[in-house]
Amino acid sequence: MKFENTLEFAQKLDGEDKLRSYRDEFYFPKVNGKQVIYFTGNSLGLQPKRTQKFVDEVMTDWKNLAVEGHFHSEKPWWDYHEQLAAPLAKVVGAKTEEVSVMNTLTVNLHLLMVTFYRPTTKRYKILCEEKAFPSDQYMLQSQVRHHGLDPEDALVEVKKREGENFWRTEDVLQKIEELGDELALVLIGGVNYYNGQVFDMETITKAGKAVGANVGWDLAHGAGNIELKLHDWDADFAAWCSYKYMNSGPGNASGVFIHERHLNKKDIPRFEGWWGTKKETRFLMKPEFEPMPNADAWQLSNPPVLSVAPYLASLEMFEEVGMDALINKRDRIVAYLEFVLHEIDAEMDGTTFEIITPEDRGTQLSVFLHGQGKPLFDYLMENGVITDWREPNVIRLAPAPFYCSYEDMYRFGQILKEGIKTI
Repeated sequence: MKFENTLEFAQKLDGEDKLRSYRDEFYFPKVNGKQVIYFTGNSLGLQPKRTQKFVDEVMTDWKNLAVEGHFHSEKPWWDYHEQLAAPLAKVVGAKTEEVSVMNTLTVNLHLLMVTFYRPTTKRYKILCEEKAFPSDQYMLQSQVRHHGLDPEDALVEVKKREGENFWRTEDVLQKIEELGDELALVLIGGVNYYNGQVFDMETITKAGKAVGANVGWDLAHGAGNIELKLHDWDADFAAWCSYKYMNSGPGNASGVFIHERHLNKKDIPRFEGWWGTKKETRFLMKPEFEPMPNADAWQLSNPPVLSVAPYLASLEMFEEVGMDALINKRDRIVAYLEFVLHEIDAEMDGTTFEIITPEDRGTQLSVFLHGQGKPLFDYLMENGVITDWREPNVIRLAPAPFYCSYEDMYRFGQILKEGIKTI
């Protein structure tokens, strides 16, 4: 399609958008009395209006039933989290039994490392990407030290090539081959938080498995954003947060994937708690752990229902729409945003926008603002564009397809142009 940087053309695209009604399903902040242009669904998704109903249901049941709400509420609390497994499995490309909701992301990565990082004298190294998200770095370093190993030796980073802003799949594969039978685990952010790059998870997983390593993925920026086929790709495990593209609320419950070949095993290394035991015998208080036959075996405590309820509300919308429709709009709106950026760039003397996100991308575009600095970001924020700044001079723009419009993209371009002229 030949794009145009006009209000009329943007509104025409909105008129063709099959998801346009979902914009009204979300609450938008306001700046100067006007609804903002929201580009930070990659940090915290907007609140769905239906979320309140799901939370109120739990509060009402707690008020009216107290402890009996565990078993006698309309959505009983004791297995509340199980309602999320089927719709979530569709989002991440898994079987229902391979998915569970519990804890938060870094907590779950630590718990999964208990199972999938079992270093030996020879096979002990972990492969990750250069400058992984800090929480992943801290998690990996502490796990390695926990096993009495030196992170300088055990952690191996795949680096970008000199002068490039993205990772090359062939470099990842080469490093896997180089490490060979020393490699215990590959754990990479499937979508990089800084540049928005989507890694070739299928190819990297296959390569890691070929040398005998376990392979896991941090999908904080992947779940609800890109097409995932975790089961078919044969990944051992994955974890993700729910509050970015999945709109479940700040710091909310995390999801995990554990491939079916690791399920229904009593002797697998794992930290255990009573909510991982079989439902049929859980309240017999038996001293011996009897694992659930699915990913719920990794559950420790009863689920935080007030935290899980907003996630269920969001997943209801994912069920209604489906990932295919979201991805179709994602690709079109990101392409239009990129077009608008190039158009504004061409109009402005002395300014160059360098999009550092490669073609393998999801919703996010990361943009170097050459010739500009933090004052331009501040101008955008003050004028109702909620975006994200990363040093040295990068803004991250993530037009979430559930609630962003093509008119937003056009209006952002106009505000950006005025900001460059003003500063």
